[in-house]
Amino acid sequence: MTAHLVYLLGGASLFLAVVLPYALRSAALSAPVVLLAVGALIGLLPNTDGSSFSPIEHRLFVEHLAEFTVLIALMGVGLALDRPLSLRSLAPWRRWGATWRLLGVAMPLSIAAVALLGWWAMGLAPSAALLLGAVLAPTDPVLASDVQVEGPTTGDGDENQIDETDEVRFALTSEAGLNDGLAFPFVHAAILLAATGPVTEWGASWLAWDLVGKVVVGSVLGIAVGWLLAKAAFGSTAPSLRTSESGEPLLAIAAVLLSYGLAEVAGGYGFLAVFACAMTLRSAERGSEYHALMHQVVERLERLLTLIILLLLGVALTNGLLSNLTWPAVLVSVSLLLVIRPAAGMLALSIPHPWSRARVGDATLGARERAAAAFFGVRGIGSIYYLAYATGQADFERVSVLWSTVGLTITLSVILHGVSATPVMRWLDARRDDAAY
Repeated sequence: MTAHLVYLLGGASLFLAVVLPYALRSAALSAPVVLLAVGALIGLLPNTDGSSFSPIEHRLFVEHLAEFTVLIALMGVGLALDRPLSLRSLAPWRRWGATWRLLGVAMPLSIAAVALLGWWAMGLAPSAALLLGAVLAPTDPVLASDVQVEGPTTGDGDENQIDETDEVRFALTSEAGLNDGLAFPFVHAAILLAATGPVTEWGASWLAWDLVGKVVVGSVLGIAVGWLLAKAAFGSTAPSLRTSESGEPLLAIAAVLLSYGLAEVAGGYGFLAVFACAMTLRSAERGSEYHALMHQVVERLERLLTLIILLLLGVALTNGLLSNLTWPAVLVSVSLLLVIRPAAGMLALSIPHPWSRARVGDATLGARERAAAAFFGVRGIGSIYYLAYATGQADFERVSVLWSTVGLTITLSVILHGVSATPVMRWLDARRDDAAY
């Protein structure tokens, strides 16, 4: 394509990114569906070279673009959540019961089921099968905006009542914020299996460091960075550091880079650090309008980055990304979206929550809410990052098949969840409103 045509298409696509979220608010269609379709149409234009849009050929670019997009989304998710966590009390943690069950039960079950299908049905090597399960495990904080909380609630309201009426959106938002980082140990396990060999040679160190140590390091450093930035923004004696008074929202971007960079340098999980940093920032002066300002700038940057990735993904779809698909791979993709994730989610959310009726604010998910939270496990940008990252760390067999499977899964998820999100969430909202009267 000529440079002028690139500008024309880029401008038209950016215009769509600006107007679609508002134009489609009442429609059973999401902006990612439209953007993916636009990208696919661009890929059909003459003179488009398939290799120019191949994630295998441009793995490093794809890795870093997806990485930064997920980081920005994690900051947005952390700032949007109104239900706090506290290191001084167990009570706030109890109100995250649905989140812990989705992370502790549904995600490992999904990884195991996809890995088993990848090995048995697709004929992948154990390392590649485990990688496929780990890559497709996390729900996406980028593409799941239609089923997530909209943003931070500020003002003088009782923070204990915030978000309590919409347990589904809270569960999906908080799950997406955490499981991008918690999927990393399993990605590392696949890399070790491919590069090092049998589990007996690395299993103990993986359990101690990859599964536990890096989680702790990332979380602690994220909390520390968030605490220091919050102290500076809201309570510093130096006026130049009190950014809450000047209303400078770019502090959120600085928080992303500082927390992620520090955690990665220290060997921890940067994704967890960014989410922990965002949650810590949000906990300071919860009624301040500054949180909404930071969330707005993060949301706009996330929308722009998502636009770029979806367009490139759409172009890749019509330029050979799916050319290595097999029927077993299609089976794995469809099974994950329609069987594995819903079943694992329902099982996890059906486990009795010992604190669910113990106190006001410990919300209980009804059958309809459990079904919705289990179904809307949106797959997206995180899967792209993990696959690009892992294939740069070790040699995996049939990488092109892995990319085709992941590309198909994301595409089906964008369409299936994008079309169903608005009517399902509207129906749940109506039923909840009826029950309130």
